[in-house]
Amino acid sequence: QVQLVESGGGLVQAGGSLRLSCAASGSIFSINAMGWYRQAPGNQRELVALIDSTRNPNYADSVKGRFTISRDNAKTMVSLQMNSLKPEDTAVYYCAALGTVLLTTAYGKDYWGKGTLVTVSS
Repeated sequence: QVQLVESGGGLVQAGGSLRLSCAASGSIFSINAMGWYRQAPGNQRELVALIDSTRNPNYADSVKGRFTISRDNAKTMVSLQMNSLKPEDTAVYYCAALGTVLLTTAYGKDYWGKGTLVTVSS
């Protein structure tokens, strides 16, 4: 099994910054892409940012220029630097490990963290 442990959420004023981190652990052979999704009350879960195994990033239009995603050399940790935060960024942020292949399997599966709350006050 794979566990994703998130950290870094909290309360911040508009215009402020937060950094989210996520570490994947378990019998992992490879992870295709890691990233962050978010879900605000009453809304569907949406993509925030993803980074693939070649460290190619992909951002939602709403966060381009404000958020930066990075991945460590071992490719099992992902971070999201969030700057110039807005009240509309308020949501539960979920770490995702997409296309994860275990040492004991030959196929990829998606894993999700439990989520960390980000609240941006106006």
